Amino acid sequence: MSGTVIDSATAPIEFANVIILNEDESVILKGTSTDDKGGFNIINLEPNTYVIKVSYIGYTEYKQKIVLTGNLDLKTITLQQDTQSLGEVNITVKRPTVKREADRLIFNIENTALVEGNMLQVLKSTPGVLVMGDEITVKNSSPTVYINDRKVQLSSGDLNQLLEGSSANAIKSVEVITNPSAKYDAESGVVLNIVMTKNLITGYRGSINTNVTQGVFPRYNAGTSHFFKNNDISFNVNYNYSNKKINRDGDDTINYLDTSNNLDESWRSFTNRNTWSETHNLNFNFDYFIDDKNTLSLSSNTLYLPYFKYRIGNNTIINDAVGNFSSRFTANNLSRDNKFNIGLDLDYSHDFEKGNLSVNGHYTTYNYERNQAVISDFFDNNNDFINSSAFNTRANQDTQILTGKVDYTLPINENSNFETGLKFSNITTESDLTQFDVDLNTGDETIDPLNSDIFDYDERIFAGYMNYSNSSEDYNLSVGLRVEQTNLEGQSPLTNIENTQDYLELFPNLSFQYNISDAYNVYANYNRSIARPGYANLNPFRFFLNDNYVISGNPELVPTFVDHYTIGASLFDGLLTLESYYKNVDGAISEIPRQNNQTNVIEFRSVNFDKTVEFGFDAYITFYPTEKWSTSFVTSFYNIEEETNFGNGFVTLDQWSNYSELTNSISFLKDDSLNVLLDLVWVGKNIQAFQIVEDRLFSQLVISKTLWNNKASVSLSLSDIFNMHDFDVATQYQNQFNSQFIDIDDRFVRLGFRYSFGNTRLDSNQRSIETEERDRLKESGN
Repeated sequence: MSGTVIDSATAPIEFANVIILNEDESVILKGTSTDDKGGFNIINLEPNTYVIKVSYIGYTEYKQKIVLTGNLDLKTITLQQDTQSLGEVNITVKRPTVKREADRLIFNIENTALVEGNMLQVLKSTPGVLVMGDEITVKNSSPTVYINDRKVQLSSGDLNQLLEGSSANAIKSVEVITNPSAKYDAESGVVLNIVMTKNLITGYRGSINTNVTQGVFPRYNAGTSHFFKNNDISFNVNYNYSNKKINRDGDDTINYLDTSNNLDESWRSFTNRNTWSETHNLNFNFDYFIDDKNTLSLSSNTLYLPYFKYRIGNNTIINDAVGNFSSRFTANNLSRDNKFNIGLDLDYSHDFEKGNLSVNGHYTTYNYERNQAVISDFFDNNNDFINSSAFNTRANQDTQILTGKVDYTLPINENSNFETGLKFSNITTESDLTQFDVDLNTGDETIDPLNSDIFDYDERIFAGYMNYSNSSEDYNLSVGLRVEQTNLEGQSPLTNIENTQDYLELFPNLSFQYNISDAYNVYANYNRSIARPGYANLNPFRFFLNDNYVISGNPELVPTFVDHYTIGASLFDGLLTLESYYKNVDGAISEIPRQNNQTNVIEFRSVNFDKTVEFGFDAYITFYPTEKWSTSFVTSFYNIEEETNFGNGFVTLDQWSNYSELTNSISFLKDDSLNVLLDLVWVGKNIQAFQIVEDRLFSQLVISKTLWNNKASVSLSLSDIFNMHDFDVATQYQNQFNSQFIDIDDRFVRLGFRYSFGNTRLDSNQRSIETEERDRLKESGN
């Protein structure tokens, strides 16, 4: 089907939208846009009855039903100017909405002020999502992050680098999927799926963006994205560069106890951490449409960090049991890191007459190097210098991930769907750590064999799943089962430590929603998931930040299994949702501080807990005071109980807490081009890994203004407006008695600018790559 689109003066109209729909206009089948001469050509249409729609801003839409029996030339299509609509064409609904479905919460932010920031800012404003430092949590669980249902394969620190450096301009919504179907990896206990706006139109679109952030120190970020599509190919590339210096202050106290658990000595440490980094992020996606039924895709997600400097300055003051000064020491720690993470995906998709088959192959190579130098000075009770000590460490981690998977989707009828698939993954990791004692007089290095080691890790996972879904006006049902066989072996040849595991596990899931009416429904969910330990956490290394502060891995870690139950109701057409949940966690993995009262060393070590139970009650409320003002409120009252045996009998702690988030979005001016968003998040006193974390308030204000017919925008963001994000952490049970005050560098002002060019009416098909295993490339550190 071809033709030419002109205006009433017979001038060709470039970039007019041409859409082909089925006869009842319920499904968009194909789309394109006109060229510089107003021409269009749509190929590979089956003989049938269609509806063609042609539209362009400021003109009345053209619509015609067509019975297609062969090639058809529509000659010229004339669009008439719509004088009544010209004054209103830029008016759009610009308010975020919260919608609760049976298995997920959908936070719609398209065309709001949030899209003028970055992806990390969007997650910070998503109800139920808490971002603190490099950690992203949903109800105390670490979620798996997807973009357009494609997993982002990065460690927690690298993931934050990517999200903070990626523009949110093309985000449509964020889905908090608390009950993922069996199609998702069993490790995806909670999924954060960032849904990007998609396109049907051919052409080119590009944008550049930059922002400057002033926190304790200035930070800079710049990026560009480009998208091109025609009838044969679709190509998307994004590049981002960031240059940052981040500050973090800490005030830690360790109360070392005697054998009767009375105070022996109190060690108070004032610590300043600064990190300097330059990061390059590059991701691209290339689709080749072989024909209407076959598509071949190549994707890549690359992170390169050529410069990373980490400096820790520490001054520790030691007082006796009655508070008298005993001694002190200082420690200066300087490390330089270098790392890269390259992931490649090759995908093939084939559409049958009924059903779809997709095949994916994935490869990741990840390398992380750290060179560290530590020097400490010691002073007596008169504050006179005694002596110094120094050591250096050299660490390296090299990981290779190879996966392959096949998925098949079969629509049974209009209301039901069946999915099944197989997956295999193989992960190998080689890590080494060498520590050298340094002679400060000569500079000579001597290997410290007690703190040097090698760790080799090999893991293979075989998985298969089936999932069935059925929906009607009265109900929605999804039920599935995933099976995973895991074989792993970790070896440390220098210390003869070996960890071998071989287990087969079943992961069922069920989601049911009953629609009482259009405005009311009730739902219930259940799913079982697994959390495998990160590779770095399994390394039996002891990484010293100073002589008395050490981080170590634990090769004896085993997986965590989670059973999650939810019941809820959505009322008043989704304006109010009430929900209750219960979560039983077997073997929860957490990095906890353990002080040795004999050696005066505190060690941060990952362990499995015997029992963790969490239950709570949630409410989601959305309302609109005016047409230009929307408000959403989320609150959760929950209890966490943790229990484990540290070798001296069981320790049990529990704590009730509250999480609440209030989001207000307001549009100003007749064309809604000025947007303001205020987000407040309250996290009450809660328990995390046998530590009591005190109250915190997160706050964010974002103001954005679009310019030049929406081709450009400027934004101003303020974070931690009330300076209440810093927090206290306390540990007190058995012979453990320590506390921390953490001052995070996330109080800042950010000024951003974005400019779009090309066919700016195109929407992006940006996506990322998938494999479960890359998420576990986590660096260990504090």
